[in-house]
Amino acid sequence: MVDALRTLYAALMALSSVASVFGNLLLLMVLLFNKELRSDTLGLTLSFLLSDMAQGLCIISGGAHNSLSRPEGYPSESPFCQGSGFIFLLLQTSSIQSLTWATVDKFTEICFALSYSSIWTARRSRAVLVLIWLFCLVNATLPLLGFGSYAYSESRYLCSPSFTPKNMYFVLLWMLLGIVVPILTMCSLYGYIVYVARKQARRGTFMCNDLHCFYVPANNYLRSSIVMVTTSVCLLVCWLPYISVCLYETFSGQHSPAVSSSLSTWLVLTSAALNPWITCLTHTRYRAAMRQSICRFIQRCSTIGTPLASRPQSSTFQLDVTNRISTTAVSPLPSPETPMPQ
Repeated sequence: MVDALRTLYAALMALSSVASVFGNLLLLMVLLFNKELRSDTLGLTLSFLLSDMAQGLCIISGGAHNSLSRPEGYPSESPFCQGSGFIFLLLQTSSIQSLTWATVDKFTEICFALSYSSIWTARRSRAVLVLIWLFCLVNATLPLLGFGSYAYSESRYLCSPSFTPKNMYFVLLWMLLGIVVPILTMCSLYGYIVYVARKQARRGTFMCNDLHCFYVPANNYLRSSIVMVTTSVCLLVCWLPYISVCLYETFSGQHSPAVSSSLSTWLVLTSAALNPWITCLTHTRYRAAMRQSICRFIQRCSTIGTPLASRPQSSTFQLDVTNRISTTAVSPLPSPETPMPQ
């Protein structure tokens, strides 16, 4: 039973690692190759993308490796385990904090559209980004200084914060400020956006551009509401079991069942693979840019796979059209013997 559970855990972690790396890498490439997506708050999106991709490369893949190759784990006092716990806590906190501030940015863009450019300036965005990483670094360094500790968990197959009664204050501080408050903030903002969307759907809205005004159907607002609700549900499903297990171990002083501990850890690390798709779902511009990028990639692949013998036809047609246009558009020059009109 233990071997079967360990094999299943390794398979799930390996799948999440691959999905996290490729999903975040795909969205990162979409952001870098589409200039219209670059804004003053791009650093917030890049922050949680890089954090999630690093989790897929280091933490999730390490959990899959440890469950198969080193089930006995590492000594908790070893520098490797202490460094792994530091990276684990740093990346987890930076991911959820950056995602929260990216949600705040989205909320400001929707609900305060007229003053958005004056609220989120490039300078303020950089200041928020610096504060996020400063908070995450301080939070991850505290166990190395004696306030809290890192230890190897035999049920998680990872070096992580030690959830014991003697580390209660550190666990509560990290859980409250680093995890619970950001999650409640995101769910509250998503809930308010859903409320505004349903209110707009009931009364209808006209949107105008430089040429004309057009009516926005209610389905657009309802579709946005479904996306926001789905995002909140995914966030809670991934994090609530992990928070519950960690608090139970901290206050009771007992180890939780191996199945619940492993499952909750896999769920919370799988959020690193879901975050890029959540970002694409909640941002219309990202969806359009990703759709265009995928279409361009498919077109290039089909062009590469096309035989060379079938290509000259299109080029010949273009040359014929060009020649036809040039012969009809350009008039002959008058000869020197032809008298010029007076």
